[in-house]
Amino acid sequence: MNWSGGKDSALALHHALLDPSYQVTHLLTSINARYQRVSMHGVRVALLEAQAQRIGLPLVQLALPESPGMEEYEQLMHKALAPLQAQGVSQAIFGDIYLEDLRAYREQQLARVGLGAFFRFGSAPQPICCASFSIWAFRP
Repeated sequence: MNWSGGKDSALALHHALLDPSYQVTHLLTSINARYQRVSMHGVRVALLEAQAQRIGLPLVQLALPESPGMEEYEQLMHKALAPLQAQGVSQAIFGDIYLEDLRAYREQQLARVGLGAFFRFGSAPQPICCASFSIWAFRP
């Protein structure tokens, strides 16, 4: 499960845990090694670790340099995915909303290493996703 620590990944995780066809084994997060924060959202690593502990899944941190090039990022990501694949992981789950270009990129990169991608929301309208978040009464 690709984990940002935010609402979209939390809702995607929730749905994946309810779906018996998926077995979530890890949370994978890209962090800025210099600042010790989630690369995309700036969430502190300490909060990610607390979330993972509360959820009960191991947190795999992909430490990235401050401004990696795409080739370096892809190499580091493939290196982080290899041990998960060796443990039987066959798909990556994402909670992204409205990011079709990022979705295509992720599918392409994962396919290169033999992994599939599952996007919980696909192109669902944001109000539907936010309403789901409220209905399930998520709390910080």
